[in-house]
Amino acid sequence: MSAASEVLPERGDAILIAFVGFAHGVSHFFHLVIPLLFPWLMPAFGLGYTQAGVLMTIFFVASGLGQALAGLAVDRVGSRPVLFFGLLLLAGSGVLLGIAQNYAMLMLSATVAGIGNSVFHPADFALLNRQVGKARLGHAFSVHGISGNLGWAATPLVITSVATFAGWRSAAFTAGAIALIPCALLYLLSAGIGSGKASPASGRLAESNETVSTLAVLRSPTVLLCFIFFFLISVAFGALQNFSTSALKTVYALSIGGAASCLSAYMFGTAAGIAAGGFLAARRAQELTIAVCICFAAGISLLLASGVVAAAAVLPLMALMGIGMGIAGPSRDLLIRRASTRGLGAASYGRVYGFVYSGMDSGQAVAPLIFGTVMDGSHFTLLWLGIALFQGLAVLSALRVGRSVPVEGV
Repeated sequence: MSAASEVLPERGDAILIAFVGFAHGVSHFFHLVIPLLFPWLMPAFGLGYTQAGVLMTIFFVASGLGQALAGLAVDRVGSRPVLFFGLLLLAGSGVLLGIAQNYAMLMLSATVAGIGNSVFHPADFALLNRQVGKARLGHAFSVHGISGNLGWAATPLVITSVATFAGWRSAAFTAGAIALIPCALLYLLSAGIGSGKASPASGRLAESNETVSTLAVLRSPTVLLCFIFFFLISVAFGALQNFSTSALKTVYALSIGGAASCLSAYMFGTAAGIAAGGFLAARRAQELTIAVCICFAAGISLLLASGVVAAAAVLPLMALMGIGMGIAGPSRDLLIRRASTRGLGAASYGRVYGFVYSGMDSGQAVAPLIFGTVMDGSHFTLLWLGIALFQGLAVLSALRVGRSVPVEGV
């Protein structure tokens, strides 16, 4: 780390990493609050599947547009106030959902939740990059990724249980209350966490240049390649997250519970892979790790598309696919860091991560539109071919990013 960063001692690193991980888990928790309440919201408001699905498109569009603006705010005022604002918006979205009386209020709740979600990647990664020791960055990114997957895993347990026993409005209010927990922690730990704002002190230009304009960030070919990578990999993930359960149920004659368990196996496999990936990410050739792991996952997608896999083998194959994608996660985040330090500097971390990670939201917003048509046409094996295609294209973009940035930028 350069002098431009407020590097924390090892104990401070642990506190910061733990807090950022928890906050990131809460943001992922809100990804699934509305979808899990569809069985209650649809009859309550007379919604069809298309209207219900539009709520999540609104969420991800708001999040994608908001990330670029959140990145600019992070570079100007620091990560801590931006994180606090985002957490308050998530809490507010839970309240709005709980008091909703019509479809317009549901859309408003989804919009507020999407804007709240938009702050986490630029704020989290700016905090970690500026304040965590370089030797522990791979592990920091690993914890960040694992916590997101655990947030997804926790949502069905909490939201579905509360909605079943106390009603969907109580579940929405519960979600809002959960978002207030990291708000309180952020206030209590503020002295130890720091502002997350880049210091004007200068080491190398590549690490501390604060004169880089936002236009220069957006025009950077490397940053654009990173955006494309996230878009492509997120289209694949969005297809898998939204439609794999239905596709597996039909192609392999699984029960609904069995097909859903396969998706859960993927999520838990991803979390396990991220834990292992934190050790590999410290090595220099992050793009090669990404390429090998995602190609492995794409191979499994092609295998599932063939329809020749025994039904009993589907769940372990999904877990293995998740492990492959998870191992690539921390290397992916360090590769983005390499891209952001090449001529842009620590003062642009927020804008770089904000723009790059908006590709993730864009991909997840587009995936239902692309693959929903595929599913409506009952082309279930084509779903897996499409997932493999987008995974393969993501590998090509990652390799291009790796060739465009020097390893000494890590």
